[in-house]
Amino acid sequence: MLHRKYPALAVVSVASLALLTACGGSADGAENSPAAGASGAASGAAGTLTVYTSEPQAKIDEVVAAYNEVNPEVRVEVFRAGTGELKTRIATEKETGGIQADVILAADVPTFEAYAAEGDLQVLDIDNAGELSHDLFDDLVDAEGYYVGTRIIPTVIAYNTTLVDSAPDSWAELTDEEYKGMIAMPNPDVSGAAAFNTTVWLETPDLGEDWLKNLIKNEPTVLESNGPVGQAVAAGTSGIGIVVDYVARELAAKGSPIALSYPTDGVPYVSQPAGVFADAKNPDAANQFVQFLVSKEGQELAVAQSYLPVRNDAGVPEGAPALADLELLNPDLTVIAEKQAGAVAKFNDLLK
Repeated sequence: MLHRKYPALAVVSVASLALLTACGGSADGAENSPAAGASGAASGAAGTLTVYTSEPQAKIDEVVAAYNEVNPEVRVEVFRAGTGELKTRIATEKETGGIQADVILAADVPTFEAYAAEGDLQVLDIDNAGELSHDLFDDLVDAEGYYVGTRIIPTVIAYNTTLVDSAPDSWAELTDEEYKGMIAMPNPDVSGAAAFNTTVWLETPDLGEDWLKNLIKNEPTVLESNGPVGQAVAAGTSGIGIVVDYVARELAAKGSPIALSYPTDGVPYVSQPAGVFADAKNPDAANQFVQFLVSKEGQELAVAQSYLPVRNDAGVPEGAPALADLELLNPDLTVIAEKQAGAVAKFNDLLK
């Protein structure tokens, strides 16, 4: 069980946020306040801001450029790596003098739950969290205020349209013998989304360990991360890929013979949370960066980058479904956080 030391202020703030959200207001009740505006920016931010992220480099570069349009006095330095490498770097820094980043923007809630439990995150000081999608609000906004989701990233079944005649539309189908040796998937030791998905599958009654064992019997190719999985499907070296949806959508838009299906037996997703480290050297700029990510402009940029947004007023990527049309899997995130390390170990044991 995760145990946190919660500041008393956090509990009061979240209670206020829940009440105001129900009434349709912003987190501080000032619907028309400048800080709650679309830009998510406030005056006075300056200095250097260090961001650790698992976002693809081109996407985070666009985010930084957009943030700097409204916060031109902030110099943003980015370290980009897979979630596994980020966690290793942060652990090393904690042992050798302290975390060197101000902001973390990475794939999965369990990572943030662990950092919150260890006292590594501070309560966010943003006032637009109440504007996020009410349908998924409890999954997007941490009840204690330590992190907030910034985009919806479902994992889907992608397939090469020249190699696969009958495309699978469920996780259950991937265990059929006809797909043996055809499937590529990301490594949960590297990809935060893959680690999260593995845990969700194991905790889903209709799937569980038997399903995962049967999937492994179909001899999937485990690649480093989602990007290489998408490339493998597009190139035809793998006929089918378990991959985040935006990767397949972007490849299809570029003309690759790739399509995707959202599994009918449930779609796992990560919310790419953002948080501010407790020892952040520039907390003002850090909080403004997080606020920008979930602002209307920030979410319109996310949509332009082919992500599903965490707001209802930012549209959806071309060709993408509305969230209401998906059979999303919404597990108990506390359980997922507790069991994720064991789930990844189970996956690796099955591969042996």
